[in-house]
Amino acid sequence: MPQKRNIFFHGLGIALRRFPAFVWTYLFNLGLALAFCIPLYRHLSHFMNHSLASQRLASGFDVSIVLGALMRIRGEHAGEMSAMTSQGSIFAFLVIYFLLVPGTLFSYLASQPAELSTLVYQGLLHFWRFVRIALLTLLAALVILGPIMAAQRYWDDFVSDRFVGRTALLLTLAGVLVIFLAASLLRLYFDLVEVYTVQLGTHLLVSGRSDRRVRRVRRTLAPAFRLLRLHLLRIWLIFLVLAAAGAAAVFFTSRTAMHMLAKPHAWPMFLVAQLGLMAMLFLRFWQRGTEVALALQHPITTHEDSYPEPHGSYRRATPIATGVSSPTHAPHKERVHHIEVMSNPDPLVTIYPPPFSQEEPAVPEPATVPDPIPNPEPPSPPLDEPDPGVFHHDPVPPPGHHDENA
Repeated sequence: MPQKRNIFFHGLGIALRRFPAFVWTYLFNLGLALAFCIPLYRHLSHFMNHSLASQRLASGFDVSIVLGALMRIRGEHAGEMSAMTSQGSIFAFLVIYFLLVPGTLFSYLASQPAELSTLVYQGLLHFWRFVRIALLTLLAALVILGPIMAAQRYWDDFVSDRFVGRTALLLTLAGVLVIFLAASLLRLYFDLVEVYTVQLGTHLLVSGRSDRRVRRVRRTLAPAFRLLRLHLLRIWLIFLVLAAAGAAAVFFTSRTAMHMLAKPHAWPMFLVAQLGLMAMLFLRFWQRGTEVALALQHPITTHEDSYPEPHGSYRRATPIATGVSSPTHAPHKERVHHIEVMSNPDPLVTIYPPPFSQEEPAVPEPATVPDPIPNPEPPSPPLDEPDPGVFHHDPVPPPGHHDENA
């Protein structure tokens, strides 16, 4: 099992190590905002240059003047403004979201460099799966948040009929807080669904190709719900703290930028506002990092790799060729590739592959034991005559031999 770490700081480390993903996302969002604000800037500057109402912005900031100008521009150029700033901007934002978010999650999960080519390639691979996740999110929001918002309207009517002053304000804010908590919990759940969807895409077959059978979104719904249920307190608390920090950063920088509106130069106000937006965006990436850290500690599995592996270190370059199959699932043509490490502490004992199941252990064949007392020396060569030292008698003397003792 992976080592347990603090997902708060682990998520921060993941976001910092893959910092180029944040930079590319910010640049794309900034370019998108500038591109779709050009028509608004042109119409707004034309209106302000020929109106006495612009004099009220010389020494301060009046929201009513800006809102009035926007309403007038929308009335005069309804078709053009709607086509340029509404539908087009939403469509472009969704396309960028569905391309960059899967690539960012992949670089977080697989520890790959967050290059633009990697982000776009992984975004194209997961594009339609993230579209389906977005549709599921909208459907769940209608089913869950719809009744809660209807109940909140009845709650507002109840509070306005019976309470006034600070009490009415606090009770109204309590109703809004309930909606916010429900929406954040729903967002957190589908964030985990997205993480598990990308993690399933990293499962490779023996051939090295991605297993398309396990990359369906429906396979991640139950594991994501189980992970959220088991770790609800810490992951939800971290999600809310980071979201509140991002909202606070945007609030204070926007307030500072509004006070700088009457200054002769506009670039300090722009930099302060962008600083707040960058802080909010990075905190969102920090949220993604904590979710990935939790998913790495509890990775999603499929029925193809759910067999219990024995303890120890072993390596096998190819799948085990055995007749053992899953008791509940039929064997597949291609199995998920397992990388194992094999060690042999005793060179005299042969190594056999570990069994898939503990109930059916593999019975090793008996090893061939060598002869404990081998032949110490080679056989002696044959002799022409018997050895007198062995037979203890003198050989027959040859003819013509005279004995000295006779």
